[in-house]
Amino acid sequence: MNAYSVLKALFWCSICILVHVPCSASTAQSKRPNILWIIGENLSLDLGCYGGKQVATPVLDELAAQGVRYTHVFATSPVCGPSRSAFMTGMYQTTTDTHHMRLHRTDAFRLPDGVRPITHRLRDAGYFTANIKSIGQHIVGTGKLDLNFVNEGPIFQSEAWDHLKSRQPFFAQVNLPEAEYDIYDRKSAEKERVPWVGEQSHAQIATPENVTPPPYYPDHPVTRAEWARYLNSVSGMDVRCRLILEQLKTEGLADDTVVVFFGDNGQLTARGIHWCWDVGLNVPLIIRWPKNFPAPSQYRPGTVNDSLLSLIDLTATTLQTAGLPIPNSMHGRAFLGSDSLRQRQYVFSARDRIDETQIRLRSVRDRRYHYIRNFTPGTGLATLNRYREKCFLVQPLMRQLFAEQKLSGTAAELMQPIPEELLYDVANDPHEIHNLVSSPQPDHREALFRMRAALETWMVETGDRGDIPEPASVVATFEKEMHDWFGTPAWYRTK
Repeated sequence: MNAYSVLKALFWCSICILVHVPCSASTAQSKRPNILWIIGENLSLDLGCYGGKQVATPVLDELAAQGVRYTHVFATSPVCGPSRSAFMTGMYQTTTDTHHMRLHRTDAFRLPDGVRPITHRLRDAGYFTANIKSIGQHIVGTGKLDLNFVNEGPIFQSEAWDHLKSRQPFFAQVNLPEAEYDIYDRKSAEKERVPWVGEQSHAQIATPENVTPPPYYPDHPVTRAEWARYLNSVSGMDVRCRLILEQLKTEGLADDTVVVFFGDNGQLTARGIHWCWDVGLNVPLIIRWPKNFPAPSQYRPGTVNDSLLSLIDLTATTLQTAGLPIPNSMHGRAFLGSDSLRQRQYVFSARDRIDETQIRLRSVRDRRYHYIRNFTPGTGLATLNRYREKCFLVQPLMRQLFAEQKLSGTAAELMQPIPEELLYDVANDPHEIHNLVSSPQPDHREALFRMRAALETWMVETGDRGDIPEPASVVATFEKEMHDWFGTPAWYRTK
């Protein structure tokens, strides 16, 4: 560029400043995409695009066809509060002392220095943040936070969809009501909450007669009804996603908005939520990039990505998408963008006290093997948790059948305490039925030693706080609360 051109550019930039007209060069650099998180409750890989059976998910299937579908994404916890506390900060809940379910909701706890909700980081950079509940007259979200920290100030600035168009760039999330159906009166959400005429057949594709529950449950009418109910909640969720994505397009926001759909933790089923098997941890993730912004080199629309990812990697990736630096202390790794780090070899997850039930599990997963360690001997699926007894009718059913010696095979094994160690070859045993800890095969032995070491290293390096006991008074409070909410089963009261 010659001297005349430089002087000319400086002259026009000065004029822009004097008359308050934004300079086109700086505007182009500062324009950033909107980001929309659509969060499915208690969901595993049961969408049609993931091979789910007896579900109708055309909207999310189309989103996957337009974007990238990720297959190996794992929550850091199999229950919402700790999982959400992790992906809202990009830090393991076991490090930030947010690992117990419904912890720190009535005390003065603050997040450790340097740990902040992602919305606060985005807000400071000029993003408008919203946790959407409705679009017009239609309910699309619950407004759920369910975080194990409550003293950090407002997490979002709004809950109104109408605020988004005039406040760009925005970061918004919609927490879908399904599959957190109403466990109190057993009404299914996809029937009661999806209000659009003509959609009931779409949301009721599964029936007790046409479903095949996983093989670790007894083949029983109760099991089939519960499995159909879960699948129908997935179909009902897809109906609500259509309204969200259509509204985005109608308002001219689609071409400026990165759309991210994912699950907060695994299935709302008896062996899913609360447990560190894959169905409690492996969640869907679909990302669609907008037309008005150049896509990262790693993004290839219409493809399937099988990279091993932790849900906290989405936090770091969202910051990078917004053009923000990723704190060095953050555990999450960006998987899209120029600063993306090398792929993970392992992902780690943890379960600690959930309500009144004290069970400590740790999990490490690679592409082929899954290793779980149980630090609470004598506990397992049959351990009392009042929420589960109320929520999953298959749980008391299996307890009854086991007592009557009518349960066999894998279902009967589920009613026994979880061993100290579990190892699964998930590539060949996707239902995680065969424990290989005692296997003499060399590849199994190598995987066991390697993953033991990986887990122990992670626990030390991240400062896992799971071995710090809670005061008895804390647990007693939750025992009373759960009794008041759900009651205590007679079999437990007479023990």
